Amino acid sequence: MLTRKQHELLMFIHERIKETGVSPSFDEMKEALDLASKSGIHRLITALEERGFLRRLPHRARALEVVKLPQQATTAAPPKGRAPFKPQLVEPGEAGAGLTPANDVRELPVLGKIAAGTPIEAIQQERDRLPVPETMLGAGEHFVLEVQGDSMINAGILDGDYVVIRRSDSATSGDIVVALVMGEEATLKRLRKKGASIALEAANPAYETRIFGPDQVQVQGRLVGLIRRYH
Repeated sequence: MLTRKQHELLMFIHERIKETGVSPSFDEMKEALDLASKSGIHRLITALEERGFLRRLPHRARALEVVKLPQQATTAAPPKGRAPFKPQLVEPGEAGAGLTPANDVRELPVLGKIAAGTPIEAIQQERDRLPVPETMLGAGEHFVLEVQGDSMINAGILDGDYVVIRRSDSATSGDIVVALVMGEEATLKRLRKKGASIALEAANPAYETRIFGPDQVQVQGRLVGLIRRYH
């Protein structure tokens, strides 16, 4: 699921490339979406790129390629008759390490996918439920998100993992959080407090740290655990 603005921009770029063979300029995109500045377009393009909908072509001006459209981004259901997977539990930062599941489990709602640029709408609708050991959870309300992308691989969080999030509107500097940015997009990043500013750090050198004012970032929850499929 994309935000309305992300969907509008993706389809505008797709239609313009189909008509002219060239992606639109930032000014054209800003005007088409009725945004006040080109920084908003840059943020939307970055979100679409990190989710795999767009690709920037190097060494070419105005070079954007539409990789896929929203209707092509659905996830196929498991084949009939396939046994449900048994999750392996790993601590963030220890890719491949396994923990023995506890006997007492709580079923948590899986509310969608999370990555840099994933829309907040995607984490507000329950699409499945997943059993999670009580020993991982503790007090508070929790939910699960599926990770999409590689922006947190050096923290041991891989594409396709499930992150267990404790709902919270606050976090300590250094926590990995689900943060709502500019009221438009949710992202899984490490939060750093730098004076009056907030930095959202990826755990992958391919992605730059993003700096925001304190009123531009709203913490939605903190990472407390990780579940990984082994096929």
